[in-house]
Amino acid sequence: MSGTVHLVGAGPGAVDLLTLRAARLLGEADIVFHDALVPQEILALASKAKLVAVGKRSGRFSTAQMFINKQLLDAARRYAVIVRLKGGDPMLFGRAHEEISFLTKHSIRVEIVPGVTAALAASAELQVSLTRRGEARSVAFVTPRVGEGTAESSWIHAALAADTVAIYMAADEAASIALALVSGGKSPSTPVAVVASASLPEAKVSFTTLGRLHLLEPAAPALIFVGDVYREAAAAAAAAELLLRKPSQSA
Repeated sequence: MSGTVHLVGAGPGAVDLLTLRAARLLGEADIVFHDALVPQEILALASKAKLVAVGKRSGRFSTAQMFINKQLLDAARRYAVIVRLKGGDPMLFGRAHEEISFLTKHSIRVEIVPGVTAALAASAELQVSLTRRGEARSVAFVTPRVGEGTAESSWIHAALAADTVAIYMAADEAASIALALVSGGKSPSTPVAVVASASLPEAKVSFTTLGRLHLLEPAAPALIFVGDVYREAAAAAAAAELLLRKPSQSA
């Protein structure tokens, strides 16, 4: 047997943000290899499939990519419908290229199913456009993280050139990110929005500036957004917080 491996985007976490195609394939799958952050509500859609966790988490034990590739190949020789379920969109900051290259080299058919990437879900939480008219005409999706044995990331160049920057996998690198951007020429007063667990009930939004970003300790998974498009939302959030803190006046 030679099955088809489907690289499927699980989206940012909310089950109802899955695409119809993703949901259908999960229901048809014989086996699902899933990332660490895929919620149980989404995995439950794969009701007849064998579930195999192959997640990668920073600072924790992770499945080696070479082993994942081999598992996918072995599964394709045994099952008809194989799903490789990746958080967000499979083609953004995942290792889709390595899996596609390995499988096609072994004559295994691969299909890609896009998903909602975290930056778009987080922008929905913020209700701020990444490309607000008249303020931002360029967006950069970057990450400072680099894989073992790979070249240093040039994320800083893209981040400095863009009007709005979405920084992935950055929850535990906030201080170094801020330092790099300010050293590169960004003003310390540049607005920053941090969104944790976008699309989920526990989603949390925080606002600060580059100069004060080091004071935040966002919980993973979180995205850091940098740009003037967040100035108005940050001011509104600060005013609302001040109002809440203001003691009530007795008549």
